[in-house]
Amino acid sequence: MQFTAAAVLKLADNGSITLDEHVADFVPGIEGADKITIRELLAERSGLPDINALPGYDDILQRHQTPASLVARIEGQPLLFEPGSKFLHEEHSAYNLLALIVEKKTGLPFAAAVERLVFRPIGLARSGIDDDSRIESVPMAKGYEPEGTFAVKPATGIHWSAKTGNASVYTTAGDDARWVEELFHGHSMSASSRETVLDTTQNVGYGWFKGENKRFGKTAYYMNGRAPGFASFVIHLPDTRTTVVVLSNIYSSGTTNIGYDIAAIALGQTYEPLHLRSPAPDSVELSRCTGTFRFGSDFYQPNAVVALTSNGGELFMRWPSGDVSALIPVGLDHFVDRSYWVDVDIRRDSSGQPAGLLYDHFQGEAARPQP
Repeated sequence: MQFTAAAVLKLADNGSITLDEHVADFVPGIEGADKITIRELLAERSGLPDINALPGYDDILQRHQTPASLVARIEGQPLLFEPGSKFLHEEHSAYNLLALIVEKKTGLPFAAAVERLVFRPIGLARSGIDDDSRIESVPMAKGYEPEGTFAVKPATGIHWSAKTGNASVYTTAGDDARWVEELFHGHSMSASSRETVLDTTQNVGYGWFKGENKRFGKTAYYMNGRAPGFASFVIHLPDTRTTVVVLSNIYSSGTTNIGYDIAAIALGQTYEPLHLRSPAPDSVELSRCTGTFRFGSDFYQPNAVVALTSNGGELFMRWPSGDVSALIPVGLDHFVDRSYWVDVDIRRDSSGQPAGLLYDHFQGEAARPQP
């Protein structure tokens, strides 16, 4: 998203577009196109339905796509809220739409446009857009996904063109760090465009989350994300000019914790290393951790009922979506979700039965059978 935003801002800098133009000027078939501005797309406040949440999204990932074909998936669908009124969640469709606008304004495929506008001027020779036509000689990491508590297996392949504009960049840690340095301290875009990106009055936008970070006591800009087989995290602390980039070819959000800890080490601060429980709990103990738990409307999946199950000496958390996360044991009734890398704690009643589940900062209660 950061590179898509940079390409759009470069077009604004050279006068090709203005951020207050409306989507209807480029793609009239979108619901609310006469209301949504390019600025609202960049700030993820468009209200567009999100392609990642559509039925059949997995099928979309298995076929070659273009910005136009991705945008066509949301044509005619109602807005989720009034454009500009709030930030609800990451708007992947907004960035598909921005990629299409870049193509229309440059007359180039999105990959070629970003190469010309962003990668080449900064000298990011090992970065590009994967539109399914990349040169095979480009060295690429193979993606994996967790299998159980500690093993991995090859991730299901996807067409990265299906994530054009929001997650189709390939890069290296060195290139990405160079990009961050140029964005915050270089001259690749105008001062006004840079100020637009760095403005912390809105805590998300232009490919960044931004604001005061409690751990470091400083303004921080960061972004994390996962896609099949891969995960990434980048943080920049402008006060100390500290940048950490973590790229992983395992589909797990552990990159975020790794990045924060590396930043703490660089700043001379303490951090808590991960200690696996030793000896590991046996199958009998894990069987006493099983149960179903109901969470509230503010949970990641609202009102979700999740199940803890044990199998072969491992504990798993099953989500309503069907996704399954392995839980890494780190203490008595204390685990780390291997997929999302958050703390999971079991709370027991006076008889020793699981009565509640603390997932991250959300409290779930044991779902009792109906009488």
